[in-house]
Amino acid sequence: MTRALQSSIAALLMLALGAGCGAGGNERAREYMPDMARGPAYKAFAPNAATRTGLTLQRPVAGTIARGRLPFHYGPGEVEAARAGRELSNPLPIAPATIEDGRGLYQTYCLICHGAAGKGDGPLAANGKIPTPPAYTSERVAAFPPGRIFHVLTMGSKKMPSYAALLAPGERWKVVAYVSQRLQGASPP
Repeated sequence: MTRALQSSIAALLMLALGAGCGAGGNERAREYMPDMARGPAYKAFAPNAATRTGLTLQRPVAGTIARGRLPFHYGPGEVEAARAGRELSNPLPIAPATIEDGRGLYQTYCLICHGAAGKGDGPLAANGKIPTPPAYTSERVAAFPPGRIFHVLTMGSKKMPSYAALLAPGERWKVVAYVSQRLQGASPP
């Protein structure tokens, strides 16, 4: 093959590639393997022939943890709450922003029962709709370490339900920071 023929073939090949990849104005370019750009969509619970199980939504691999869902290795009850109090500490910095976020969460989720000052005089308790919750400044609750308060928020205690479904772990720690810093007297409210 002569050098001139090789150059001509290379030029034609480059011209064909350039014409196939680009488009001018409002024209669509040519697509090679369009199924890679726009694969078939499946609904989560729809059958799917492309998977071994025939289901679109697959079970997680054994031993994996969902993002943002760290396991909580404490059970319900007084013994586990005391253990959590000894072993857990607040991972968030006790900064004004953390406490302010905790205040907003407390007002949304806790004030209704515990009251604005944490004295157990919230609107539901004042109306007699629920038993009066203990005050955060009571001798018993004031002795709770942050980990124990976190356990109560996570698992619930007696008449108080768990707030784990409503508050992410970081949000629960913000409430703990607010309660310990503002309502239990670590600093003025």
